[in-house]
Amino acid sequence: MTPRPLACALALGLIATFAVPDAGAQKRRGKANAKAPAVSAECRDFYTASNAGWLEANSLPAGAASISALEQLRDRSRQQQIQLLDAAMASPQGNVQKLLGDFWASGIDEAAVERDGAQPIAPLLERINAIRRTKDIAPAIAALHQVGIPVAFNFGADVDLKDLNRHIGYFSQGGLGLVDPAFYTRTDADTRKVLGQYNGYVQQILALTGTPKDQVAAQAQQVIDLETRIAQASRPLSQLQDARMNYAPVPVAGLGKQYKRLQLADFLKAQGVNDDSVSIANPELFNQLDTLVDRLKPEQWKTYLRFRVGDAMAPYLAKPWRDAHFAFRGRTLAGATEPAPRRDQVLDAINLAAGPMLAREYVAKHLPDASRARAEEVATQVRDAMAAAIERDPRLSAQAKAEAKAKLGNLRIEIGAPRRDLDFTVQPMGRGSFGGNMLIASTWRHREEMKRIGRNNADRRWSVLPQQPALAYDAPHNRLIATAAMLQPPVLDTTQPPAAQYGAFGALVGHELSHAIDERGRLIDAKGEVRDWWTPQDTSAWQQLGQRVVAQYGAHAYPELPNARVNGALTRDINVADLAGVESAWAAYRAANPDADAAAQQAFFRAWAGLWPQRMSPEAAAQRAASSAHTPGMWRTNGPLMNQAAFAEAFDCKAGTPMTLPEEQRVRLWP
Repeated sequence: MTPRPLACALALGLIATFAVPDAGAQKRRGKANAKAPAVSAECRDFYTASNAGWLEANSLPAGAASISALEQLRDRSRQQQIQLLDAAMASPQGNVQKLLGDFWASGIDEAAVERDGAQPIAPLLERINAIRRTKDIAPAIAALHQVGIPVAFNFGADVDLKDLNRHIGYFSQGGLGLVDPAFYTRTDADTRKVLGQYNGYVQQILALTGTPKDQVAAQAQQVIDLETRIAQASRPLSQLQDARMNYAPVPVAGLGKQYKRLQLADFLKAQGVNDDSVSIANPELFNQLDTLVDRLKPEQWKTYLRFRVGDAMAPYLAKPWRDAHFAFRGRTLAGATEPAPRRDQVLDAINLAAGPMLAREYVAKHLPDASRARAEEVATQVRDAMAAAIERDPRLSAQAKAEAKAKLGNLRIEIGAPRRDLDFTVQPMGRGSFGGNMLIASTWRHREEMKRIGRNNADRRWSVLPQQPALAYDAPHNRLIATAAMLQPPVLDTTQPPAAQYGAFGALVGHELSHAIDERGRLIDAKGEVRDWWTPQDTSAWQQLGQRVVAQYGAHAYPELPNARVNGALTRDINVADLAGVESAWAAYRAANPDADAAAQQAFFRAWAGLWPQRMSPEAAAQRAASSAHTPGMWRTNGPLMNQAAFAEAFDCKAGTPMTLPEEQRVRLWP
C-alpha cells in the first residue's frame, strides 16, 4: 500500500529529529515527545466505558450462552412472581390469590405430584375410550379443545384483518407432535432419525396411558400414520409467516354441511363461540380431516387422542411422564442438558394456564402509580417529538407525512396491563393435584379467550402478559404496550434523573413507535385500514436510508468473534429503529428540559448504554451473528450514538475519535 502523504511527512520529520542534533535539539526533542491530546474512554468506546461496572461484576456463568442487563430484568420479574406466589400460598388475600396459592402449592409439592400419578388425565382417557362410532370422534375433539388441549387442528381468536375492531375465530393447522410438517415427509437421514426418536417417545407415552406392551409399537405407528396424513395436507412453515395468507373468512352457517363428520358448527357451540364468520385459510386440510374421521377406524383415532392428551399433560404428571417428555422434547429437540429447576417449571405452567390471574396480582404489587404516570408522560412526549420530526423529513412525500402524523395522533398508549374485565369464577383448586389444577386453569383460560371472539373487544387483549417484560407496538390496533414488568430498572427508574428516564425508556418507546411508520407500519393507515400509504418515491427513499445503515453497521466487528462483522442486512430494521428511538427520545428530553447541563445530558446517553451490556459465549455469538435480527449490545449502544452530534457535544468528542463519525457518514432519520 502506498503511504499517505501525511504519514510520509511525519516519518521524515521523526528521522530528521533523531539524526541531526544541534544546539536546538533538546527543545525540538521536547516538542517531538509531546503527547497528542488524550481521547477519553467515552469517545473511544462508549459501551465499554459506560458499562464498565456491569461488565466487571458479571462474568458469563459456566455453561450459560449469554447474560445481559435485559435478561437480568426478565429473571428479576420471574423472582417477583415466585415471591408473589409464595405469599399467596402462605396467606392468600382474596379469591384469586387463593386459586394461585393452591395452584403453586400443588406444583412445588413433588411428593404430592408423585402420589397423584396419572389421575388428572384419567377422566379424559375415559372420555376417549368411550368412543365407539365415527360420530363420537368430533365431540371428543371438541371436548379436548375446551380443556386447552388442541387436537387435530388449532382454533384461536385473533384480529379480523378486514375489521380491526373485532376478533374472529381462526381454524388453523396443528395436531402434530412434531411442529414442522416436513418432519413427516422428508426422507433425508437426519429427518428419519428424528422421526424414529419420536416413534420411541410415542411408545413411551402410550405405555404410560395403559396400552399393553405387546400393542405399543403398532399403536405408535397408528399415531404417526394419522399425523403424517395431517402433515401431508398442511402448509410449509414458511407460508405461515404472512398473516394475510392465513386469513380467509367463511360464513359459520355453511360449516355444518361442508364438514359433516368434523362437525365444525357444533365444535364452535362447544367452545361458546357465537359469531357469523370464522377464518379457514387451508380448506384442503379440513377436508382431509373430515375424510379421515370417516375413513379411519375409531380405534386409530382413540389411540391418537390418548397420545395427544398424554403428551400435552406429561410435564404436569408424575416423574416417569416428565422424564419421557424431557428426554425427547427437552434434550432431543431443544438441546437442553437438564430440566429447569422445579419452581421455574411450575411458574411456567401457571403462566401458561392462569397467566391473566397472576397478572392481576403482579400489577397490583409491582406497578406503582408514579411509574405508570411517568411512563405515560414520557411516551406521550416521545410520540409528539416523532410527529414533529416527521414534518421535517426530507424523504417522505406530503401525503405520507400527513398519514404518518395522523397515525401517531391516533396512537393509544397502554401502560401496565390491558383494559379488560375477566371473569375469575373458576372451579376451586386444591393442593393435592397439580395436573388437575392445570386442567382447571386451562379450561378457564380457554373460556376467557373464546369470549374475545366478536365485535368491539379486539383491543381488550395483549399478546404478552403484564408480568413479562415487554415494550411493543401493536400494529393492528395502533397502540404502544408497556408491561408492568418492563417499568423497572434498567428501563424505567423513577428515582433517577429525567435524562435517564428518557435515555432508556423513552428511547425504547421511540424504537417501537417507529414501526408505526416504517416498512411494516406503511401497510395499515391511520384509520386502521389495511392499505399501503407510501408512494414509490417514499419506498425508494426508505431503501436508500436502509442501505446506508446496512453499510455502516456491516463495518462493525462482531464481539467475541475474530474476523467477523455484524450482518448489516439482517439487522437493518432493528438498527434503523434504534436510530429513530434515540433521536426522538433526545428531542423529547430537550423539549421538556431545555436548560439541562452537560452532566444531565450525559445521563441520557449513559442510560441508553445501560440497556445493552451483555456477555456471550463464542458459540452463542456465532449463532446470533448468523441468524439474529438484533445487533450485539456493543453496537446497539455505540451505533446510534456515533451518528448523534448531541452525543459528541455532551462528551466533548472531537472529530476523528472513534465515537464521532464524520458529518458526511452520519445517518440521521430527521434533520
